[in-house]
Amino acid sequence: MSKPLLFTPFKMRGVVASNRAVVSPMVQYRSTDGMVNDFHLVHLGKFALGKFGIVFTENCAIEPRGRVTEGDLGLWDDSQIESHKRLTRFLKQEGSLAATQITHSGRKGSTPRSFDKPGELGPKEAGWQRWQVVGPTELSAGEPYSPAPRQLTAAEIGEIVKKFGAAARRADAAGYDVIEIHGAHGYLLAQFLSPISNTRNDQYGGDRAGRMRFPLSAAKAVRTNWPEHKPMFIRVSAVDGAGGWDVEDTIAYAKELKAIGIDVVDTSSGGLTGLSTALPVKRSLGFQVPFAAAVKRGAEIPTMAVGLILDGPQAEAILQAGDADLIAIGRQALYDPFWTLHAAQELGCDSDFDMWTPEYGWWLEKRKNNLPK
Repeated sequence: MSKPLLFTPFKMRGVVASNRAVVSPMVQYRSTDGMVNDFHLVHLGKFALGKFGIVFTENCAIEPRGRVTEGDLGLWDDSQIESHKRLTRFLKQEGSLAATQITHSGRKGSTPRSFDKPGELGPKEAGWQRWQVVGPTELSAGEPYSPAPRQLTAAEIGEIVKKFGAAARRADAAGYDVIEIHGAHGYLLAQFLSPISNTRNDQYGGDRAGRMRFPLSAAKAVRTNWPEHKPMFIRVSAVDGAGGWDVEDTIAYAKELKAIGIDVVDTSSGGLTGLSTALPVKRSLGFQVPFAAAVKRGAEIPTMAVGLILDGPQAEAILQAGDADLIAIGRQALYDPFWTLHAAQELGCDSDFDMWTPEYGWWLEKRKNNLPK
């Protein structure tokens, strides 16, 4: 039997993922001053033990006001590099590619954690404080969750572009193999792309070319500051609501990104307003895969599929259909950190636990032999 595509290596520039399973970036709100700590090492390290080909950190802010909450990770200062190095060393030691996502929250910053009670901004003992958020205009992401933003000037946009590049330089110094720009879910770059949130009438607004100008400039800055031999992803919201950004816009955008040097488009949707990644499409198994397929074929660029992909056979079917090149697992990975290894068993390519780290594998092989027949 041929090897499942899910367990076929995937080469991107000068690096190779051992398989096509990827841990999606998922915010955890456990950082202080943007630093990686023991929680992040254990939280993300278990996915490397679970043999995901690529393990992403949560989004890392490129400046303090670009955080969603005060508990977000960051890459806005050189002092943060050393804490990230500890994490990347472990992920790579266990055979995963170490990946990070960089972002600016824009008008969706200075918000509560998703699980906080109404009126709370964070843990009471931490003394978290709100800050002035910024956006393409003064339009809020949606009360009561988000404060009113201050409209960015053209000069400030230029400074943020530079900060995206500086964060990429720090990510390289920290040892990451892959970088992704978070340009989806209603964060700053997505705010500029959508005509719902971007009603500017200068060079950064107006038609699609104007609305893409800032996001494309940020992508160029990252590519310039990121080593040529390392791959670069971008997460996009393929659609964000009626009258807003749509799949055809995303395909046109992906073509421009490909010309800049983006290697993979991580294709999600929604999230333009409110705290959650509210979606303009109904949630169902693999509900966002058609977006990945449309961008892959329309822009002729590799894509990563996301959204309620629960097991190995489902992931394999997506790859076999040619709808995506990588499979991103988010909340299902929290539920099962060994998702990749269980998928291998479901697909019949690791019945003897050979893919597991040997410290686990020999125990499990012994256990298998002692189970009732």
